[in-house]
Amino acid sequence: MLTTVAPGKEELNKRKIGGRFEQEACRYLQAKGYRLREANFRIRSGEIDLIMEDGDTLVFVEVKYRSAGTYGRGEEHVDRRKQRTIINVAEYYLLREGLYDRCECRFDVVSINGEGLVTHYENAFGLP
Repeated sequence: MLTTVAPGKEELNKRKIGGRFEQEACRYLQAKGYRLREANFRIRSGEIDLIMEDGDTLVFVEVKYRSAGTYGRGEEHVDRRKQRTIINVAEYYLLREGLYDRCECRFDVVSINGEGLVTHYENAFGLP
């Protein structure tokens, strides 16, 4: 059976699905003791899914969901270009909040597969 999606609806569906898994990742990290500071921080050049605190460390989290392994694992889609975007948005956030050079920070990736398996990569990437 072939189904079609009206223009713009597919993107809306992806956002809804992404939001659901970002909430799941947030709950997972909160169960590990992390505290949510902000979700879906957006600026013109990009977005950070979750900004959390792990003790005194500010953690910028990218959440990736893949329903099947057809397109690879979620974490494989956080390539150098995506990392650079996240780092740039994080630097803006740190400057805006007056935290630049005032706190430890790191970049984590949370990958969720179609079976609901959550994999957390702490300090997955950093400044080049």
